[in-house]
Amino acid sequence: MVTTGASAEEVEQAWADNKLAQVLYHDWEAQTYDEKWSISFDERCTTVVRDRFMHVLEATRRPDESLPYGRVLELGAGTGFFALNLKLAGLVDEVHVSDLSPGMVEAAKANAQRLGFEIDGRVADAEHLPYEDDSFDLVVGHAVIHHIPDVEAALREVVRVLRPGGRFVIAGEPTTIGHWYARHISRATWETATRVSRLPPFRSKWAREQAELDESSRAAALEAVVDLHTFDPAELAAKARRAGADHVGTATEELTAAFAGWPIRTFEYAVAEDALGFGWAKFAYGSWRRLMRVDAVLGRVVPQRFFYNVGVTGTKPLR
Repeated sequence: MVTTGASAEEVEQAWADNKLAQVLYHDWEAQTYDEKWSISFDERCTTVVRDRFMHVLEATRRPDESLPYGRVLELGAGTGFFALNLKLAGLVDEVHVSDLSPGMVEAAKANAQRLGFEIDGRVADAEHLPYEDDSFDLVVGHAVIHHIPDVEAALREVVRVLRPGGRFVIAGEPTTIGHWYARHISRATWETATRVSRLPPFRSKWAREQAELDESSRAAALEAVVDLHTFDPAELAAKARRAGADHVGTATEELTAAFAGWPIRTFEYAVAEDALGFGWAKFAYGSWRRLMRVDAVLGRVVPQRFFYNVGVTGTKPLR
């Protein structure tokens, strides 16, 4: 945790102050977040974001609901992965981002500038958004609400800042069952890969430096502090309705893709960075995409709670 740039006192306090832990962790992650999660702003990620957004949207999309959306806010935007790729996909026009982490807000604004456009970014607590009522046509989020202490309060804020009839789409949240099997798969993969890579036949090429492994372990420990929730899809929908949303629906993704994706990604972290080349990256991404197509079929018959990712959508009631 030394690499966060925080003082020892702040680090110690973060274990008891979750808001501070969120800021410290995500400021730290902002330095390498895009590389860690293979985030880019090109056809590959734009396609993933467009497909994920539309998958959740179609759960309750109205026949008269036209694209693109005008003014959009990304909640807990991180480096802008979701909103910026939505803009590149032509699904939104004017982008605003908010995040509790100043480092993430700056990273998102820098990414937008590199893409050739400007965005508004604010450091903001999702439970107390610094925007007027009825400000946005669309609010989006990706892998964000599981970090927020009071999810229902955040959803009330989302509904408040939407214009009447406006929509929110939040995707990429962990289900309770999915989180359980992902955690166990990842742990088994990490232990196996780190041990095998240190055996004499593999050590020179595959073993990652111990300092890097220790850093990853510290990151995983702090990640457990900032990851606050997992969700049952039906209960998540109920939270959105209690927050005041209409036309609420959920959509899930990644079943077989999660069983392959988590060990693949964990293996990448556990071995030396230069041990894997372009061929591996092509295999990993191609396997995930193929299994996502399988999961689209399984989604017709398998209950939502067994998938890894859940998304929720809804609208602000018309007055």
